[in-house]
Amino acid sequence: MRFAAIADIHGNALALDAVLADIAAHGIATSEIVNLGDCLSGPLEAGRTADILLSLGLTTVRGNHDRYLIEHAAGDMHEWEADAYSQLSQAHVDWLRAMPFETVWRDTAYLCHATPKDDNTYWLEDVSAQGHVHMRGRAEIEAWAAGIACPLILCGHTHVPRMVRLADGRLIVNPGSVGGPGYRDDAPYPHKLETGTPHASYAILDDASGAWGVTFRLVPYDHMAMSRLAAERNRPDWAVALASGFVA
Repeated sequence: MRFAAIADIHGNALALDAVLADIAAHGIATSEIVNLGDCLSGPLEAGRTADILLSLGLTTVRGNHDRYLIEHAAGDMHEWEADAYSQLSQAHVDWLRAMPFETVWRDTAYLCHATPKDDNTYWLEDVSAQGHVHMRGRAEIEAWAAGIACPLILCGHTHVPRMVRLADGRLIVNPGSVGGPGYRDDAPYPHKLETGTPHASYAILDDASGAWGVTFRLVPYDHMAMSRLAAERNRPDWAVALASGFVA
Protein backbone atom coordinates (compact mmCIF):
# COMPACT_ATOMS: atom_id res chain seq x y z
CA MET A 1 0.00 0.00 0.00
CA ARG A 2 1.17 3.51 -0.83
CA PHE A 3 -0.65 6.73 -0.10
CA ALA A 4 -0.14 10.42 0.64
CA ALA A 5 -1.12 12.54 3.65
CA ILE A 6 -1.71 16.29 3.50
CA ALA A 7 -2.67 18.76 6.22
CA ASP A 8 -3.01 22.44 7.08
CA ILE A 9 -3.62 23.85 3.61
CA HIS A 10 -5.05 27.09 5.04
CA GLY A 11 -6.48 28.34 1.78
CA ASN A 12 -3.18 28.21 -0.09
CA ALA A 13 -4.49 26.99 -3.43
CA LEU A 14 -1.17 27.43 -5.27
CA ALA A 15 0.61 25.24 -2.73
CA LEU A 16 -2.19 22.67 -2.93
CA ASP A 17 -1.93 22.58 -6.73
CA ALA A 18 1.83 21.98 -6.48
CA VAL A 19 1.43 19.21 -3.89
CA LEU A 20 -1.27 17.46 -5.90
CA ALA A 21 0.96 17.57 -8.99
CA ASP A 22 3.87 16.13 -7.01
CA ILE A 23 1.68 13.37 -5.61
CA ALA A 24 0.52 12.47 -9.11
CA ALA A 25 4.12 12.50 -10.36
CA HIS A 26 4.88 9.81 -7.77
CA GLY A 27 2.13 7.61 -9.21
CA ILE A 28 -0.31 8.09 -6.33
CA ALA A 29 -3.96 8.44 -7.32
CA THR A 30 -6.27 11.04 -5.83
CA SER A 31 -8.20 8.22 -4.14
CA GLU A 32 -5.01 7.46 -2.18
CA ILE A 33 -4.75 10.86 -0.47
CA VAL A 34 -5.96 11.66 3.04
CA ASN A 35 -6.43 15.19 4.41
CA LEU A 36 -5.91 15.99 8.10
CA GLY A 37 -7.79 19.28 8.22
CA ASP A 38 -7.41 23.05 8.61
CA CYS A 39 -8.26 23.46 4.97
CA LEU A 40 -9.37 27.05 4.45
CA SER A 41 -8.70 29.58 7.22
CA GLY A 42 -6.38 32.42 6.30
CA PRO A 43 -6.16 35.45 4.00
CA LEU A 44 -5.41 33.57 0.77
CA GLU A 45 -7.75 31.69 -1.61
CA ALA A 46 -10.21 29.87 0.62
CA GLY A 47 -12.95 29.65 -1.99
CA ARG A 48 -10.71 28.25 -4.72
CA THR A 49 -9.13 25.82 -2.26
CA ALA A 50 -12.58 24.61 -1.19
CA ASP A 51 -13.59 24.11 -4.82
CA ILE A 52 -10.50 21.97 -5.44
CA LEU A 53 -11.03 19.86 -2.34
CA LEU A 54 -14.74 19.33 -2.94
CA SER A 55 -13.99 18.12 -6.46
CA LEU A 56 -11.47 15.58 -5.17
CA GLY A 57 -13.63 13.97 -2.48
CA LEU A 58 -10.67 13.16 -0.23
CA THR A 59 -11.09 11.43 3.12
CA THR A 60 -10.83 14.48 5.39
CA VAL A 61 -11.01 15.11 9.13
CA ARG A 62 -11.97 18.44 10.64
CA GLY A 63 -9.30 20.72 12.08
CA ASN A 64 -9.74 23.34 14.76
CA HIS A 65 -9.84 26.12 12.17
CA ASP A 66 -12.42 24.21 10.12
CA ARG A 67 -14.48 24.00 13.31
CA TYR A 68 -14.14 27.73 13.99
CA LEU A 69 -15.63 28.46 10.57
CA ILE A 70 -18.86 26.63 11.46
CA GLU A 71 -19.08 27.37 15.20
CA HIS A 72 -18.53 31.12 15.30
CA ALA A 73 -20.91 33.76 14.00
CA ALA A 74 -19.53 35.71 11.05
CA GLY A 75 -19.09 38.87 13.12
CA ASP A 76 -17.29 37.05 15.94
CA MET A 77 -14.62 35.24 13.93
CA HIS A 78 -10.86 35.60 14.34
CA GLU A 79 -9.28 37.33 11.37
CA TRP A 80 -8.06 34.00 9.91
CA GLU A 81 -11.65 32.75 9.74
CA ALA A 82 -13.15 36.09 8.76
CA ASP A 83 -10.80 36.31 5.78
CA ALA A 84 -11.78 32.84 4.64
CA TYR A 85 -15.49 32.88 5.44
CA SER A 86 -16.23 35.78 3.11
CA GLN A 87 -15.09 33.58 0.20
CA LEU A 88 -17.18 30.52 1.01
CA SER A 89 -20.43 29.32 -0.51
CA GLN A 90 -23.10 27.39 1.36
CA ALA A 91 -21.82 24.21 -0.29
CA HIS A 92 -18.39 24.88 1.20
CA VAL A 93 -19.84 25.41 4.67
CA ASP A 94 -21.96 22.26 4.39
CA TRP A 95 -18.81 20.32 3.47
CA LEU A 96 -17.07 21.62 6.60
CA ARG A 97 -20.04 20.64 8.75
CA ALA A 98 -19.98 17.09 7.39
CA MET A 99 -16.33 16.46 8.31
CA PRO A 100 -15.71 13.96 11.12
CA PHE A 101 -13.44 14.73 14.07
CA GLU A 102 -11.57 11.46 13.47
CA THR A 103 -11.73 8.44 11.19
CA VAL A 104 -9.90 5.25 10.25
CA TRP A 105 -8.73 4.90 6.67
CA ARG A 106 -8.81 1.39 5.18
CA ASP A 107 -8.23 -0.27 8.56
CA THR A 108 -4.66 1.02 8.34
CA ALA A 109 -4.39 4.65 9.38
CA TYR A 110 -6.09 6.51 12.23
CA LEU A 111 -6.66 10.14 11.23
CA CYS A 112 -7.19 13.17 13.43
CA HIS A 113 -6.15 16.79 13.19
CA ALA A 114 -4.28 17.25 16.47
CA THR A 115 -4.92 14.55 19.12
CA PRO A 116 -7.65 11.92 19.63
CA LYS A 117 -9.18 14.01 22.43
CA ASP A 118 -8.74 17.60 21.29
CA ASP A 119 -8.33 19.35 17.92
CA ASN A 120 -6.30 22.21 19.40
CA THR A 121 -3.46 20.49 21.31
CA TYR A 122 -0.04 19.58 19.98
CA TRP A 123 0.52 15.81 20.13
CA LEU A 124 4.24 15.51 19.40
CA GLU A 125 5.37 18.89 20.70
CA ASP A 126 4.87 20.92 23.86
CA VAL A 127 5.44 24.59 24.72
CA SER A 128 7.26 25.83 27.80
CA ALA A 129 6.15 28.85 29.83
CA GLN A 130 9.02 30.71 28.16
CA GLY A 131 7.57 30.00 24.72
CA HIS A 132 10.05 27.31 23.67
CA VAL A 133 8.59 24.54 21.50
CA HIS A 134 10.10 21.15 22.31
CA MET A 135 9.41 17.46 21.91
CA ARG A 136 6.62 16.21 24.15
CA GLY A 137 7.58 13.49 26.64
CA ARG A 138 7.37 9.97 25.28
CA ALA A 139 5.06 8.72 28.03
CA GLU A 140 2.46 11.37 27.22
CA ILE A 141 2.71 10.76 23.48
CA GLU A 142 2.24 7.03 24.10
CA ALA A 143 -0.68 7.56 26.49
CA TRP A 144 -2.66 9.54 23.91
CA ALA A 145 -2.18 6.70 21.41
CA ALA A 146 -3.68 4.09 23.76
CA GLY A 147 -6.52 2.12 22.21
CA ILE A 148 -5.63 2.95 18.59
CA ALA A 149 -5.04 -0.37 16.83
CA CYS A 150 -3.84 0.99 13.48
CA PRO A 151 -0.15 0.72 12.57
CA LEU A 152 -0.23 4.33 11.38
CA ILE A 153 -1.51 7.35 13.31
CA LEU A 154 -1.68 10.58 11.33
CA CYS A 155 -2.09 14.08 12.73
CA GLY A 156 -1.32 17.65 11.71
CA HIS A 157 -1.87 20.98 13.49
CA THR A 158 1.71 22.09 14.23
CA HIS A 159 2.64 22.59 10.54
CA VAL A 160 6.01 20.89 11.24
CA PRO A 161 6.82 17.52 9.58
CA ARG A 162 7.67 14.89 12.20
CA MET A 163 7.52 11.14 12.80
CA VAL A 164 7.57 9.33 16.14
CA ARG A 165 7.90 5.57 16.51
CA LEU A 166 6.03 4.19 19.51
CA ALA A 167 7.36 1.38 21.68
CA ASP A 168 5.10 -1.16 19.99
CA GLY A 169 6.19 -0.14 16.49
CA ARG A 170 3.25 2.07 15.55
CA LEU A 171 4.16 5.31 13.80
CA ILE A 172 2.71 8.74 14.47
CA VAL A 173 3.25 10.97 11.44
CA ASN A 174 2.65 14.68 10.99
CA PRO A 175 3.07 15.51 7.27
CA GLY A 176 3.65 19.20 7.91
CA SER A 177 1.70 22.00 6.28
CA VAL A 178 0.78 22.36 2.64
CA GLY A 179 0.11 26.07 2.90
CA GLY A 180 1.38 27.64 6.14
CA PRO A 181 5.13 27.38 6.88
CA GLY A 182 5.07 29.45 10.07
CA TYR A 183 2.79 31.13 12.59
CA ARG A 184 2.45 32.58 16.08
CA ASP A 185 0.02 31.35 18.73
CA ASP A 186 -0.88 32.35 22.28
CA ALA A 187 -1.80 28.96 23.72
CA PRO A 188 -0.77 27.36 25.97
CA TYR A 189 1.86 30.14 26.09
CA PRO A 190 2.89 32.67 23.44
CA HIS A 191 5.18 30.94 20.95
CA LYS A 192 6.00 30.59 17.28
CA LEU A 193 6.48 27.62 14.98
CA GLU A 194 8.72 27.96 11.93
CA THR A 195 9.78 25.46 9.28
CA GLY A 196 12.53 27.68 7.84
CA THR A 197 11.39 27.12 4.27
CA PRO A 198 8.48 28.40 2.17
CA HIS A 199 8.07 25.01 0.48
CA ALA A 200 4.77 23.13 0.70
CA SER A 201 5.03 19.96 2.81
CA TYR A 202 3.31 16.58 2.71
CA ALA A 203 4.16 12.91 3.35
CA ILE A 204 4.17 9.70 1.34
CA LEU A 205 3.59 6.49 3.34
CA ASP A 206 4.67 3.18 1.84
CA ASP A 207 4.69 -0.40 3.14
CA ALA A 208 6.22 -1.99 0.04
CA SER A 209 9.16 -3.32 2.08
CA GLY A 210 6.86 -4.99 4.62
CA ALA A 211 7.27 -2.18 7.12
CA TRP A 212 5.95 1.34 6.86
CA GLY A 213 8.35 3.92 5.49
CA VAL A 214 7.67 7.65 5.47
CA THR A 215 8.98 10.19 2.96
CA PHE A 216 8.50 13.86 3.70
CA ARG A 217 8.20 15.88 0.51
CA LEU A 218 8.98 19.62 0.43
CA VAL A 219 7.61 21.05 -2.79
CA PRO A 220 8.51 24.42 -4.34
CA TYR A 221 5.75 26.61 -5.76
CA ASP A 222 5.17 30.30 -6.42
CA HIS A 223 5.16 31.17 -2.73
CA MET A 224 5.89 34.83 -3.40
CA ALA A 225 2.55 35.16 -5.19
CA MET A 226 0.83 34.03 -2.01
CA SER A 227 3.06 36.26 0.11
CA ARG A 228 2.08 39.26 -2.01
CA LEU A 229 -1.58 38.35 -1.73
CA ALA A 230 -1.32 38.21 2.07
CA ALA A 231 0.38 41.61 2.09
CA GLU A 232 -2.31 43.07 -0.16
CA ARG A 233 -4.89 41.82 2.33
CA ASN A 234 -3.08 43.51 5.22
CA ARG A 235 -1.74 40.32 6.80
CA PRO A 236 1.99 41.09 7.11
CA ASP A 237 2.64 38.15 9.43
CA TRP A 238 1.36 35.75 6.79
CA ALA A 239 3.33 37.59 4.10
CA VAL A 240 6.62 37.11 5.97
CA ALA A 241 5.98 33.44 6.78
CA LEU A 242 4.94 32.60 3.24
CA ALA A 243 8.00 34.34 1.81
CA SER A 244 10.55 32.74 4.10
CA GLY A 245 9.25 29.99 6.38
CA PHE A 246 10.19 32.19 9.33
CA VAL A 247 8.00 34.35 11.55
CA ALA A 248 8.83 38.02 12.08
